[in-house]
Amino acid sequence: MNHQLFLYYDTFETPLGPMTVLANDEGVCRIDFGHYEDRLATYQSWKKKHFLKGELVYDPEHKYVAQTKQELSDYFEGHRNEFHVPLNCYGTDFQRQVWRTLLHHVPYGETRSYKDIASSMHAPKAIRAVGGAVNQNPFSIIVPCHRIIGSNGKLVGYAGGLDKKQKLLEFEKEHQTIKQNQ
Repeated sequence: MNHQLFLYYDTFETPLGPMTVLANDEGVCRIDFGHYEDRLATYQSWKKKHFLKGELVYDPEHKYVAQTKQELSDYFEGHRNEFHVPLNCYGTDFQRQVWRTLLHHVPYGETRSYKDIASSMHAPKAIRAVGGAVNQNPFSIIVPCHRIIGSNGKLVGYAGGLDKKQKLLEFEKEHQTIKQNQ
């Protein structure tokens, strides 16, 4: 039996509502806000695009599913500001470059603009393309697209909704202050 054909999932509760994690034996493939059942159509088309065949299997104990849930739980408790779960990225080279930039160049509790990200990638004219890639980020919270704001300082688009983006930014600011004062 080829394990590559299995995508393991679980939905778990967070302070911002339910989140669903999808993983295979190489790492986490997606982390999304919402229940698995509500995201199923999205997952089916994503799976068809990247895996052709394959089966979605409920497995809350799968090592990367469990690790993701634990790390996000630690994050929401204010005990973690970086993640170690392996990410298994499916996207274009450019999208993956943008997600890597978010992961490594947008610190906990801080924000950057789409323009900042494009500049740090040495592609200052690629602001719209960066926006498109941020919009397609499959790793909610772990790849911190919630920390990306408009050049005017306004909160713009977030897959989880602007209310969740606002809460995440406020949460990180609050916990960043706590860590600095310890």
